[in-house]
Amino acid sequence: MRYAFVAEERAQFPVRLLCRVMGVSVSGFYDYQHRQGRPDPDAQIRIDLHKVYAASRKTYGRPRLVEALRQQAHAVGHKRVDRLMHEEHIQGRSKGGFRPCTTDSHHALPVASNLLGRQFSVQSSTPAWVSDITYIATKEGWLYLAVVLSIQTRQVLGYSLADRMPDDLVERAFMNAWNACLGVYGVIFHSDQGRQYASSRFRLALAKKGFAQSMSRRGNCWDNVVAESFFATLKREEACAVYPTKKQAHLAIASYIHGFYNSCRLHSALGYRSPNEYAKGLRQLAL
Repeated sequence: MRYAFVAEERAQFPVRLLCRVMGVSVSGFYDYQHRQGRPDPDAQIRIDLHKVYAASRKTYGRPRLVEALRQQAHAVGHKRVDRLMHEEHIQGRSKGGFRPCTTDSHHALPVASNLLGRQFSVQSSTPAWVSDITYIATKEGWLYLAVVLSIQTRQVLGYSLADRMPDDLVERAFMNAWNACLGVYGVIFHSDQGRQYASSRFRLALAKKGFAQSMSRRGNCWDNVVAESFFATLKREEACAVYPTKKQAHLAIASYIHGFYNSCRLHSALGYRSPNEYAKGLRQLAL
């Protein structure tokens, strides 16, 4: 009777919700349908669709769900997955949101030329890192997040999170990235013209490690679109609400970067592979 109720009401409510209310499992419901002689050709796809969606922290939309299911050997197209998402009441996180400006480019400090020139392709032969700063909202006040990403792998190589925006915020993020990469040399470091990046302290830190500094033109966000895109993704998928405490924000950001974004999240620029998986492939090609 419980499975029959789920079958009757599934057109109006999500199967997972109905199964939870009735105290039965989703897989058990689809087994019931099979036993009743009304097999659902999409039964296993539905189960895996929910698993992939849950593993993505309920953030994946149709394109990534399609690719994730194909990686599990399901021959699915966008229309089929779109239909199943509608039937299962699955919806990805929508784009949008406001990111306050963190750039103070009105200063008299030296400004570097734009060496990168919007060469943001992962196939670029010029090794480059990009960096930016954003706000993270908590009920205890703002936090400031500086990140360093690789153009070639889209990995978050290093980051720094602080209560204030001191001059060494970006330096800590840079050093974390440099230490994680076992001391790379001869890389372009690209950022906006913010005071933290133009400071003599940070310019000296780059020079000591053999990095060439590059900066976007003033007020042109497209010159640093990789970093901007990461923050948009972060604000949509993780930091989309105000954290109760700063400690919780620290833990959540660390979990998102290390436990999901770098290691699991399928990236469209990487052929729908995770940054870590793509980086591993590059290392194997270099052998």
